[in-house]
Amino acid sequence: MSGEVAEEDFPSPGYAWYVVAVLTLAYVFSFVDRQIMSFLVGPIRRDLEISDTQMSLLMGLSFAVFYTLFGIPLGRLADTRSRRAIIAVGIAFWSITTAGCGLAKKFFDLAIMRMGVGVGEATLSPAAYSLIADYFPPSRRSTAMSVYSMGIYIGSGLAFILGGFVVQFASQQESFTFPLIGDVRSWQFVFFIVGLPGLLVALLLLTVREPARRSGVKHVQRASRAATITETKAYVADNRSTFLCLNFGIALLTLSAYAGTSWIPSMFIRRFEWSQGKTGLVYGSIMAISGTLGVLAGGWVADWWSRRGCVDATVRVAWLGTICVLPFGILYPLASTGEMTALLLIPTTFFGSMPYGVAPAAIQQMMPNTMRAQATSIYLFVINIIGMGLGPTAAALLTEYVFENPKSVNYSLLIVGVSAYVSAIVLLGICLKNYRASLKYLEDWNQSELYRV
Repeated sequence: MSGEVAEEDFPSPGYAWYVVAVLTLAYVFSFVDRQIMSFLVGPIRRDLEISDTQMSLLMGLSFAVFYTLFGIPLGRLADTRSRRAIIAVGIAFWSITTAGCGLAKKFFDLAIMRMGVGVGEATLSPAAYSLIADYFPPSRRSTAMSVYSMGIYIGSGLAFILGGFVVQFASQQESFTFPLIGDVRSWQFVFFIVGLPGLLVALLLLTVREPARRSGVKHVQRASRAATITETKAYVADNRSTFLCLNFGIALLTLSAYAGTSWIPSMFIRRFEWSQGKTGLVYGSIMAISGTLGVLAGGWVADWWSRRGCVDATVRVAWLGTICVLPFGILYPLASTGEMTALLLIPTTFFGSMPYGVAPAAIQQMMPNTMRAQATSIYLFVINIIGMGLGPTAAALLTEYVFENPKSVNYSLLIVGVSAYVSAIVLLGICLKNYRASLKYLEDWNQSELYRV
């Protein structure tokens, strides 16, 4: 396209990848802090005397509502202010509130702290995706964003692996005594361990430089200000079919993913009587290795196709990954042994992770720079309020009120997963044509901006 920003106008690849490494580390810590509660279901339920449904609200809705509500204004802020500073403050805040979960004495205390974790983590991804888009040209952007998205699976894997070992170690002692705090239970001690080190990551953000905001067209300087809410709403409305299919398609995948990460550990423990240490090591390793390879493969394939002229490569990879995950998503909840379940979770996690690097890249690719963080915030709002907010609770309600047996959580995961996968396949398939139209719309919009300067 005429006037397109050349690759040499971007920062040096070495420093750009350093920035991605720092942002990925922050994402790892965010998912450790977010997912650690999934491994503490048993002791938290026991000490706070709460049900599976209440536990699901702590893992999902109490976090998701505040994560999504604050995400949109923070995304708008990221389109006008220092993205580095926004992320650094957010990391410090969510690290402190994660540690604060260790001070909770009742359900309401823990819910308040989880809300705080949600607010802090809302600062990260809109600003991070916007930063990465300004550090990398479109031909390498899917891979860069997929590397950043590795944080989902590395962080979740570490949460389960470390959580398993720490819980097993801490369970040898009923409580711990700290100066000023007094006695805390073993699960409360875990929150201190995973939360406080995040403050060091916040300091690491000081080594990241704020890049120039790139509009996608040379000499267009409107990127110096963010688009107004009215302008962004108008742009999104003109591309509403693409936004609806892409956002809701990925949201349904996210619903299944959060139902799984919230309740698969409990499935191993309840159904197969695995220890917490074994469950954490096995499931955490699957998440960290298979999930990371899947999200990287998705980004690599999308960039490879893109360089060969496939303009809808990002959405196409998300669609094909969802088709591939469906048969394994049916089989793993029905496996008769823990070992067979774990084996089937390897391809389930690999193919299920492929959309999570390419979908944000698709958003960045179809939006003007001045709207990228806001568009990302809308995307994160939809996928998290549906996925994180409803996924854990949907599975818990089925287990508690339909099957009425804690050991039947596998059937709940089967129903939630298959329903989500089939619906997502339909929506992402429809999205392919709409996405190509949105890219043409952006090209025309950029040309109009070029003529205005």
